[in-house]
Amino acid sequence: MKGSGKPQKESRRGFLKKSTTLAAAGCCAPMFVPNYVFSAPGKPGPNDRIQIGFIGAGRRARQLMGMPPDAQIVAVSDVNKIRMEETASDKGWKKFQDYRELLASDAIDAVVVATPDHWHTLNSIHACQAGKDVYCEKPMTLTISEGRALVKAVRKHKRVFQTGSQQRSMEECRFGCELVRNQRLGKVHTIHGHCYPSPWHCDLPGTEPPDGLDWDMWLGQTSVRPYHPDLYLPRANPGWISFRAYSGGEMTGWGSHGLDIVQWALGTDESGPVEVWPEGKGLNCPVGFRYANGVQLILDRKDYPGGAVFEGDKGRIIVARAKYQADPPELAKEPVSGSEITLPKTPGHMQNWLDCIRTRERPIADVEMGHRSATMCHLGNIARWAGRRLQWDPVKERFTGDDQANEYLQRPMREPWQIKI
Repeated sequence: MKGSGKPQKESRRGFLKKSTTLAAAGCCAPMFVPNYVFSAPGKPGPNDRIQIGFIGAGRRARQLMGMPPDAQIVAVSDVNKIRMEETASDKGWKKFQDYRELLASDAIDAVVVATPDHWHTLNSIHACQAGKDVYCEKPMTLTISEGRALVKAVRKHKRVFQTGSQQRSMEECRFGCELVRNQRLGKVHTIHGHCYPSPWHCDLPGTEPPDGLDWDMWLGQTSVRPYHPDLYLPRANPGWISFRAYSGGEMTGWGSHGLDIVQWALGTDESGPVEVWPEGKGLNCPVGFRYANGVQLILDRKDYPGGAVFEGDKGRIIVARAKYQADPPELAKEPVSGSEITLPKTPGHMQNWLDCIRTRERPIADVEMGHRSATMCHLGNIARWAGRRLQWDPVKERFTGDDQANEYLQRPMREPWQIKI
């Protein structure tokens, strides 16, 4: 999507005031440098780089901080002041414990959101309202309703949004999905995926939070509860990723990768299944999905997290993290020809985002794709929680004739951390 628009820019104080109440804010003018100003490709000058702010300074954020040469990190925000200081030590970055102050900075063009899952959507919507382009870690959302709200915000404010589904930028995954899309298997009838566990309710006791941690801010939209170190860390004992208030468990953790591969291979990036059901009871039982064309996806395997096994009339193709495998091998021998479907290649997931910031095109893991893949994960969780077969309308994004199931589409959000776009 080209053309960024130039909505009226508001003051730093005005943005902070509006984002505190989460009113629909006017967005700031985009801060990217026009294409013609940049130096020769591969040799950006110090004034040409896209200026990046990080929201979150934890484990995943630090993994993403190795920026390509045409971007530079200039600011970081984290509710844990001590961790933020350690991460930014001797780097000359601006530091903000409140991410809204980072977003109000005119020195920042775009942000990387690498916070816990329950913060992803609100961080990203506020970034869009502030005129910043966004790279948001997966899973993009905590609920299905959050996903549609984020898509609307990205489109309304004409932002470039990349979801952290980096397997779309891995050549092996791209080619494996390309083989499926080109019917090398003949008619695909069944897909098997990893059986990702769902989260459970947290019953950890309370202790005092460490110095420098704004625990109330960390909780954000969720209900007030005491701090515990095994809640605060993502994969501790067990960590917030295992608790329902803050995450969809590994169903949305690793599942956002694996089910994104399914969506990409089937060509359903703007749609999804029409039925979902649990094949048993409990938070670890297999889950089934059915698409309108009859293809069934069953999450019943204990291997290939982040991928899937596609079965068709002519054999099977496995697509997993940075690998593909065809059985029989002949299915993958001939290169895809000009008459077949070709999927886009990227120079790397982060680089693809940066390139699109300049061109204003949609990146390879655009917000709609991230929403639809996260929706698959949420549907799997909801089927387990409801304990029955559910009919899903991927156009209306609601369960058909099931008010009780539709209650899972959103959650109460604590003041003032509510979404308004």
